[in-house]
Amino acid sequence: MESSITFPHIKAKHIRNHTSCFTMMMMKKVLCIMMICMVVAAPYAAALTCGDVNSKLTPCLNYLKHGGKVPVPCCKGVKGLNAAAKTTAEKKTACGCMKKAYKHLSGIKEDNAVALPKKCGVSIPYKISPHTDCNKIK
Repeated sequence: MESSITFPHIKAKHIRNHTSCFTMMMMKKVLCIMMICMVVAAPYAAALTCGDVNSKLTPCLNYLKHGGKVPVPCCKGVKGLNAAAKTTAEKKTACGCMKKAYKHLSGIKEDNAVALPKKCGVSIPYKISPHTDCNKIK
């Protein structure tokens, strides 16, 4: 025989209100957790990658190999990369990516690479060179 406990002094209306309050509290907690996750993940989502660096500098390959006039899309990429690399970590990443590109692409003339930022009207805190120590960038 099952016994059931009843609480005659608690009306159904109060039970519904309690359930509604509990649901609202849970929704607020879930929303707070989602906001925290978004704030924590934002810097990682915006981090500069070698793919970003390569795509911005691809229009520069002909100039880097042969010299001559720097194409407008190349300077646009150089300026975009300079704007994207705001933090020290991002500048170090960009430097490391350019050094990797040197190793994988043949025919890049170092003088052209060193001159590129200035020709595009950009000042960067290091030389674009396979010999640059990216860890010294500030």
